[in-house]
Amino acid sequence: MSDAKYFQRGKIQELRAELNSDKRDPKHTKKKTVMKKIVANMTMGNDMSPLFPDIINVMNVPILEIKKMVYLYLINYARSKPDMAMMAIAMFIKDVEDPNPLIRALAIRTMGYIQVEKIIDCLVDPLSHCLRDQDPYVRKTAAICVAKLYMYDRGLVESERFIEKLRDLLNDPNPTVVANAVAALTEISERSEDIQLSLNFSVASKLVTALNECSEWGQTYILEALLYYVPQEPGNAEMLAERITPRLQHANSAVVLTAVKVIVYLMNYMEKEEDIANLCRKLSPPLVTLLSAGPEVQYVALRNILLIIQKRPDVLKNDMKVFFCKYNDPIYVKLAKLEIMFCLAHAGNVDQVLSELKEYAAEVDVDFVRKAVRSIGRLAVKIESGAQRCIAALIELIETKVNYVVQEAIVVIKDIFRKYPNQYESIIGTLCENLDNLDEPEAKAAMVWIIGQYADRIENADVLLDDFLYTFLEEPVEVQLALLTATVKLFIKRPTAGQELVPKVLKWATEEVDNPDLRDRGYVYWRLLSTDPAAAKAVVLSEKPQISTETDNMEPALLDELLLHVASLASIYHKSPSTFLNNYKPRYLMPSPVLRRTRPATFEPSVTSPTAHHEQEQKEAAAANRLSFNGYDMSGFQTGNPYATDVVSRPEMRQSQVTGGVDLLLDL
Repeated sequence: MSDAKYFQRGKIQELRAELNSDKRDPKHTKKKTVMKKIVANMTMGNDMSPLFPDIINVMNVPILEIKKMVYLYLINYARSKPDMAMMAIAMFIKDVEDPNPLIRALAIRTMGYIQVEKIIDCLVDPLSHCLRDQDPYVRKTAAICVAKLYMYDRGLVESERFIEKLRDLLNDPNPTVVANAVAALTEISERSEDIQLSLNFSVASKLVTALNECSEWGQTYILEALLYYVPQEPGNAEMLAERITPRLQHANSAVVLTAVKVIVYLMNYMEKEEDIANLCRKLSPPLVTLLSAGPEVQYVALRNILLIIQKRPDVLKNDMKVFFCKYNDPIYVKLAKLEIMFCLAHAGNVDQVLSELKEYAAEVDVDFVRKAVRSIGRLAVKIESGAQRCIAALIELIETKVNYVVQEAIVVIKDIFRKYPNQYESIIGTLCENLDNLDEPEAKAAMVWIIGQYADRIENADVLLDDFLYTFLEEPVEVQLALLTATVKLFIKRPTAGQELVPKVLKWATEEVDNPDLRDRGYVYWRLLSTDPAAAKAVVLSEKPQISTETDNMEPALLDELLLHVASLASIYHKSPSTFLNNYKPRYLMPSPVLRRTRPATFEPSVTSPTAHHEQEQKEAAAANRLSFNGYDMSGFQTGNPYATDVVSRPEMRQSQVTGGVDLLLDL
């Protein structure tokens, strides 16, 4: 019979009368029924706290199902009524000594949940006894209870030496007890500022032995704890990794990803490249298998794979087709697959990848098409031997006249021009035919940059820029900055063509806009042009820094940290846990005589991260600006610019922050 009938609002007086009924009920069936009604009302949000004294009396009933409901009630209301919760202490102590191990475990678990000071004080002795209980179910429950108690009162756990008792449970003959002890120690280590879990090879080896008999979640706990083992001798990491590899065949995706994380971690402590290559080959099939699961699991796997192949590109290097998008994949899975396809692309498979991307560019999903078009451009920047074919594909897409496709193509063609100067400028005419289709700031800024950069080759560059300048004051800042620089480039390369545009743009930039970056750049250009045209040419037309693809390998330190958090939110966000968690305890690769100090493998050695490239470009631009002012008298700025009225100096402000921390090791 369904329990739905219990989910009806009950009156306190009626429920109390049923609880205290004197009618014969040898099997306690009526009490079980009324307790179900009370729990149902709690679930619906009805206040059942007035029944507290009556529920305490029901604790005497020796039926396990009733005790579970009574304890659930106590957990729900004990914190709001701590004084009344004291009435339950005697029954808790009695249940902890019950012959039935399920009742003993239930009592100790419930006391751990009720974080009321007097109950916590009474919990210490029973918890110590339960950690040594004859039944493994009680011991494993007590192990988790220690972790809960640590969150409430750390000093009490340390003074009662519960951590040492947990450590002793690592030698327990029951693998479930070992798994729970490991989980509790890991939780305590992550929450403590002065306790750091550290396993030696002997304990780590015992934990791996216990894996075979643990439940799937127990295996996850143990594998997670193996990250606290730091190999100290050659061969230890290889031996442990080899014993963990059978977990890669597990049906549970959490076990598989955690096993992958541990193996990737242990690779940092291996000496022979042959061993690492062998393990990389073993990692590929389980990761491919994860992609046959549901879309949510696929996405988690894809985000983690993107991290792994940045560190170990040999993993999945021959499995490109697995990441080809299916028509029914959700958009978030498709976008994640595109990133991996790009990372795995090389000169040998560029034609295969390009053919697939061209198919994607004809899809109906706008976001997916944009990403596919941009990936074609990034492919051209990454693989020089395939650049010509990528550009041909982009031109075909531009000729479709689809607005958003044209704009994405222009954005990436700008990067191609920067990567390969004086090679593919013959397509500029095709780009100029699509100026009327541009309505997005990024595409406009890219087209304006192309016009300014090749103003000496585009005969009507002044006319094209003049068309853009009609709406200068209404444009976003990035377009205004591009127009300002492009106009100055036109003037430097073709003074006659740009002499009417430059004064007009500089007047707008220095007098009629509020953005400080735009105004400052306008002042700098005016000062350069009015005092030393040669210096202006050297600065504005200086050789640009080498560019690369926009999503390349992240910083090595961040990558190493994220690989220690595979199968967690950090590996999905691709951000350090410190950015979204308070009181996070960082993880690092701990020093060891066998630790490999090598940079992560990259798909192309010359590639730099987009952030690093952007920062470098800013530094060089700032350096160029500083150099351009050397030797000039800034007091004459107004006389050099007939349009400027007042010049206000604004001091710069900088600040820095320093952090630090200390750890105390608990060796196991």
